[in-house]
Amino acid sequence: MGGMIIPLTPKEIFNIYIKQKVMKKYINPILSLGTAAALLGAIYFQNQQIDGLKKQLEVQPVVGGDIQKANTIDSLNDEMFILHTINGRYELTFEHLKEVNPKLGKEMEDWMNHETE
Repeated sequence: MGGMIIPLTPKEIFNIYIKQKVMKKYINPILSLGTAAALLGAIYFQNQQIDGLKKQLEVQPVVGGDIQKANTIDSLNDEMFILHTINGRYELTFEHLKEVNPKLGKEMEDWMNHETE
């Protein structure tokens, strides 16, 4: 029965129109909230990785000669720079979100400060 056209009454058309209006009204806030939650999660996990790397750097002694130690330290510094750059991008994105949608930005900031400890 593919391609069969079902005639709709004006009341049915109006109901479909209302449902679409309601969906459009709520879809943007839902998407914004989902995006904000993903952003907060990414920031949180990036900070966890940075903290973990800092602890590894403090705890693990570097074995080998001076050149090998210098190469390891340079490698770790490069990795830290990359992670700080990525974290900075998330922070800039979060600041932009607070400018574009202050209510959602405030909600995210409150959640980050109180729910991720």
